[in-house]
Amino acid sequence: MTGYIAALWGLTGITLLLGSAIWRLGEMALALPLQSLSAVHWAALLFSLLFMGFAEGYRGFQKAFSPRVAARIRYLSDNVTPLRLLLAPMFCMGFFHIQRRRQIVTVCLTLGIIVLVQLVAMLEQPWRGIVDAGVVTGLLWGLVSLWLFTLKAFFSTDFDHSPELP
Repeated sequence: MTGYIAALWGLTGITLLLGSAIWRLGEMALALPLQSLSAVHWAALLFSLLFMGFAEGYRGFQKAFSPRVAARIRYLSDNVTPLRLLLAPMFCMGFFHIQRRRQIVTVCLTLGIIVLVQLVAMLEQPWRGIVDAGVVTGLLWGLVSLWLFTLKAFFSTDFDHSPELP
């Protein structure tokens, strides 16, 4: 039972983290003054949506992050410890008890995202809304793929993704 609580906490924590970002960035994207956009702005918006949907949503989340996290959520349900229970979202995202190379990539990627968030926050509208709309697209794709992979991890017999344990 404790394992399923840890798995649920891991999935819920990641969902809240991504959902919070979607909510905050979505507000900026919705504040985009569509009626005053020039052709260049519309082209940039289309590029942002397509690029971030592909790069962040498909390549980043669907092909890498989501299957690995779902595998770690599944692993956690059978291998819970007090530390993993307490820090389940961080365990599932790969901040600890993971292959060393993956842990380094996870930490570096997280730091890079923090820097990019700070830089994008300095942009004025409509550019900030254009970037945020693309990021929201990628994050929504990622959140949906995470839930689908997690359901597959628990209810499918052919889930063969690695939790990348050390």
